[in-house]
Amino acid sequence: MQEYQEFIDEVLVDQAAIDKRVRELGAQISHDYAGQDLLVVCLLRGGITFTADLTRFISISHELDCMSLSSYGVGHYATSGNVRVNLDLMTNIEGRNVLLVEDIVDSGRTLSHVLTMLQTRNPKSVRVCVLLDKKMRREVPVFANYVGFDVPDKYIFGYGIDIDEHYRHLPFIATADLAKYKKPAD
Repeated sequence: MQEYQEFIDEVLVDQAAIDKRVRELGAQISHDYAGQDLLVVCLLRGGITFTADLTRFISISHELDCMSLSSYGVGHYATSGNVRVNLDLMTNIEGRNVLLVEDIVDSGRTLSHVLTMLQTRNPKSVRVCVLLDKKMRREVPVFANYVGFDVPDKYIFGYGIDIDEHYRHLPFIATADLAKYKKPAD
């Protein structure tokens, strides 16, 4: 396995900045949902690190559920435009406040699909919390109520976000120089 130091371009957001922003988001969400029912929905797999940290700082009582979707095709930026549900919610969301937590939004296709799907289940409300927002890549208009960081149109990895299912464990968010990256052998 290639060491990330061989292909890292730059650290966009260091661990201290992530920790600070996640605390701020947790406090804002706690304030906004004070006295209300809240279901936090993590979009797997990329959102798991962010969701785990975020829920520690949501000081109001809340429940947690997960969904897994796939939409990416071959190549680092390729999307099929089709979204497949690999794991659906176990929780009935009818009449509930739902906070959808996602690692990164770029084209908006996946997020748009899941929001449309969730609305058919008659929740009281659905809001979106994303760690990273690549607004310049947006193909479908979607809105995130809570945003950790706006990021440039570069390949991002770390803090839950992978490259070929690796490097999610890194405590920072970095950009990759894909010309230096070597895909792992199967």
